[in-house]
Amino acid sequence: MKLIFGETSNKLGKAYKDIIGFLRFFRGNKRALFGLFLTLMFILMAVIGPYVVPLDLTTRYSERFQPPSIKHILGTDFVGRDIFAQIVHGARDVIAVAFLAALFAVAIGVVMGGFAGFVSGWVDMVLTRIIDVLLVIPSFPIMMVFAASFRVRDPISISFILAIWMWAGLARAIRAQILSLKEREFIEAAQLLGLGSRHIVLKELIPNLMSYIIVNFVRTARGALTASVGLMFLGIIPYSPTNWGVMMNLALFQTGSIYVPRGLFYTLSPMLCIILFQYGLLCVASALEEVFNPRLRAYE
Repeated sequence: MKLIFGETSNKLGKAYKDIIGFLRFFRGNKRALFGLFLTLMFILMAVIGPYVVPLDLTTRYSERFQPPSIKHILGTDFVGRDIFAQIVHGARDVIAVAFLAALFAVAIGVVMGGFAGFVSGWVDMVLTRIIDVLLVIPSFPIMMVFAASFRVRDPISISFILAIWMWAGLARAIRAQILSLKEREFIEAAQLLGLGSRHIVLKELIPNLMSYIIVNFVRTARGALTASVGLMFLGIIPYSPTNWGVMMNLALFQTGSIYVPRGLFYTLSPMLCIILFQYGLLCVASALEEVFNPRLRAYE
């Protein structure tokens, strides 16, 4: 009992030190702190925003293309609807798709890459060939074909279609990492002790790859965000009036908002949100990479 309690205390102490070191790094890195602030701001907007900011899609032509004001923070669109409310309610689907697609892609990549690297032999050869084929196929056109061919009406199905074509790069990297770790002394010791493959993979290999997996999750979320908004912008995924991609499509192609000086707020608002969220994720990914790899740190 004392031994178990001691091991638990040591693990909690290590986790506490890691969290403190993580927070100290972000506090000392202004770019990382700004990226974390942007990311958390958009996540809170997606989670809490729809309950705080009401969405009214009633048409009011008398209020079309109103400039920003206290009543309408970002102004109004081509039919007098509040732009800020659309941005807030559209954030939920956009961010949910980005993170779900990243989760699916990372899960598939880790399983495929880990299986190929650990089992080796003909299994490794077959999976490696599949990965190579997926890497050379242009992913976005294939996503367009799949999205147009199958009924995708919810964030989960959209995320799964995106993930199918986003896991190959991570799988290849995980395979290389597994092949390298298999030659380490602690893996050989685990095999000599007769520990099963499940224990070696879950307790020895995966924990050593968690930092790499977390960084790639954030980077994959960036790519999924761009892909999902692009599919919405092209009108391939079913119509959702508050999605940022649909807002850009309406502003640029359907309503001529881009040609109206007062309509620039409707055109630029979703673009700016996409840019800021992408930049926030990029800063967080770079910061996490520096945290997990001390050789990349640019501070003492």
